[in-house]
Amino acid sequence: MSRFIFTSESVTEGHPDKICDQISDAILDALIRQDPNSRVAVEALTTTGLIMVAGEVTTKGYIDVQNVARCVLRRIGYDKPEYGFNYDDCSVIVSLHEQSPDISQGVTEKDDKEQGAGDQGMMFGFASSETKELMPLPIMVAHRLTMRLSQARRSGELPFLRPDGKSQVSVEYENGKPKRIHTVVVSAHHADIPIEEVRKGIKEKVILPVCREWMDSATIIHVNPTGRFVKGGPPADTGLTGRKIIVDTYGGFGRHGGGCFSGKDPTKVDRSAAYMARYVAKNIVAAGLAEQCEVQIAYAIGVAAPVSVYINAFGTEKIPVPRIEDLVKKHFDLRPKAIIDNLDLRRPIFEKTAAYGHFGREDPDFTWEKTDKAEILRREAGILSLNSFSKN
Repeated sequence: MSRFIFTSESVTEGHPDKICDQISDAILDALIRQDPNSRVAVEALTTTGLIMVAGEVTTKGYIDVQNVARCVLRRIGYDKPEYGFNYDDCSVIVSLHEQSPDISQGVTEKDDKEQGAGDQGMMFGFASSETKELMPLPIMVAHRLTMRLSQARRSGELPFLRPDGKSQVSVEYENGKPKRIHTVVVSAHHADIPIEEVRKGIKEKVILPVCREWMDSATIIHVNPTGRFVKGGPPADTGLTGRKIIVDTYGGFGRHGGGCFSGKDPTKVDRSAAYMARYVAKNIVAAGLAEQCEVQIAYAIGVAAPVSVYINAFGTEKIPVPRIEDLVKKHFDLRPKAIIDNLDLRRPIFEKTAAYGHFGREDPDFTWEKTDKAEILRREAGILSLNSFSKN
């Protein structure tokens, strides 16, 4: 019998890195609303009293970048001077320029040229049968904790909470299956009140409602283990777009190619091909072809066809992996334009992806989460019935 403990983390929308991701994607959405073919690669930085926005934009639209950034801060909840960071009095510095024509000529579709990939690189997608979302359990529970922190703050249920916060969940596995939560860590930005009140409220209103199903008497709980988290957000920690790529994906359970998502239009395969790889992996698992699946897709800049496609089922495959690869080639078009069209990515849907994970979300706009290919994969693979992927 083999046992191991695996840990994943999540952060709230008020975490400085997530502020930057949401600003970057809010700018992308605002431009796509005016010009769906906008080319956008925008990053943000935030620290005490300051937001900086920089990057490359080619578009027929126009937006007030400062206003977009301030609206994001207000939505998140940085709307009180006592938080040390406030949407209406922080500085917003903007430096944007056009996309390089050297890149554009390789990406733009022409009469004699198919749309190429917006960059080189490798992208990974992952799916696992251990949760109903076909995601690893540690990252899903970690996201639920940070989402619950936000809900308790916004509703006034825990009025001492402020926007910044983090969670971390360690799950004990037995023979490759999740058995119990070993340790839960929650660190929450809070008003200047006794730490005992903070810990009691977070345990009762956040941790137990989310984690009780997987906890036992030996589960370890840490709430604000330093004893104080009154100073939070950008005054306490500089934030950058793209610094939470493991939080954004699979919590470290699946591999990552290194490219972030936020602030990038769908011609950037860092984003669109990672979404497609998740779509492929999820449909493979949903079809019962494997209990776990990781898909790697790699591209050369300016070239439409992937340079490689790799599938790993970690020994859980129900049919030979080469047969799975053949089915993927038959039923999934992995060229950048086809990905954009099939997943309908030229829409202003990206700001809401920028907190609480890009995968495992039940939202119709997250088209890469559909399992509409599962039935045909199952049928052609000769698998008679779909597996049930609920906790035993």
